[in-house]
Amino acid sequence: MIVLSAPSPAPRERTLLWLLAAVQFTHVVDFMMLMPLGPLLMQRLSLSATRFGALVSAYTLASAAMGVLGVFWLDRLERKRTLLMLYAGFIIATLLCGAATGATGLLIARTVAGGCAGLMGAVVIAIVSDTVPAERRGQAIGTVMTAYALSAVAGVPLGLGLANLGGWRAPFIVLAAVAGFVWLLLLRFLPRVDGHLSQASGASATAGFTPRLAMGWGLTFTVVFASFLLIPYLGAFMVGNVGLSLTDLPWVYLAGGAATFVSSRWIGRLADRMGPARALALLLVATMVPHLLFTHLPPSPLPVVAVVFVLFMTLTSGRAIPTMALVASQVPPSIRGRYLAVNIAASDGASGLAAWMGGLLLTTGPDGTLIGFAQLGWLAVAISALALGLLWTFVGRAVRLDATPAP
Repeated sequence: MIVLSAPSPAPRERTLLWLLAAVQFTHVVDFMMLMPLGPLLMQRLSLSATRFGALVSAYTLASAAMGVLGVFWLDRLERKRTLLMLYAGFIIATLLCGAATGATGLLIARTVAGGCAGLMGAVVIAIVSDTVPAERRGQAIGTVMTAYALSAVAGVPLGLGLANLGGWRAPFIVLAAVAGFVWLLLLRFLPRVDGHLSQASGASATAGFTPRLAMGWGLTFTVVFASFLLIPYLGAFMVGNVGLSLTDLPWVYLAGGAATFVSSRWIGRLADRMGPARALALLLVATMVPHLLFTHLPPSPLPVVAVVFVLFMTLTSGRAIPTMALVASQVPPSIRGRYLAVNIAASDGASGLAAWMGGLLLTTGPDGTLIGFAQLGWLAVAISALALGLLWTFVGRAVRLDATPAP
């Protein structure tokens, strides 16, 4: 295993991190791009809203299911080979999305893409954790996670532009081509990462997993759940309740994505200086303010809404960085890939369940307003408070990186 341990990030380390960020970028764009393509797909493929919803949920459900199955094999292979194999499957599935002739073929391709993408995310974080020293791990994960912001700023708008020019198939075909180029760069520049194999030799699928480590999954679940109670409905709230027009929304989301892109690495550095546990605690408390402020926002001009939205998105999305740095650092390398695969499953399950619960608790008024969004904000704050309690328990009881898990 190659460990990059210079006092500051070396060029080789930066190259590695941006390559891994490119992997994350392609699969996040693939996931996010389908939703704004909804009207076009429903028209061209004669889809009902229910069948389109199945296309969207298939991605995250497959990701969650494969995350659980990853427990049985993910740490048994060298990580570069695993990532290349999963990424190749993702590229082929994305290409098949563009070649699909009907809803069934598209559903199958989306399911395969989601299954590969979930495990890819776990392997990417495992590689970062195995190769970057703990004192820089927060910043490294922040660099990789800038892919999420960049996908909102550039990836999705470009995908929609391609769809307008070449039809709904074009974004998938171009994305598969871009991912293919990234795959070749990984093949050339990604070093072998195999130090975990000596520790994992002969271990069973669940060896080393303890109830204490499972608290990390609970922590991830609650952090994501609190966010996704609100995130899927922000656009509808801004249009129906706050008074923005549909043409205003792209500018608001662009501002939020740009701010998140800038803040991700800063939050990563903060996690390195304070420690990921303290940084996460600070962000959990800090996000309570924009959660309540946004969900109680009265009709307001565009600049005011944009400022509150930027505050909401930078703090809320930033919580994922110290969360990932914390849970990865508490797990021995021999089980890190499998542990993070289940952690990805917990994240995907939380986002799906939270979005579903949020929809159950909200109603739409005759004038298009969302009724109950303020109460949903209070519920998100309560879940964040629960996450604080789990954080305290997890940090106090979970094993350290260099410790042997107790039975």
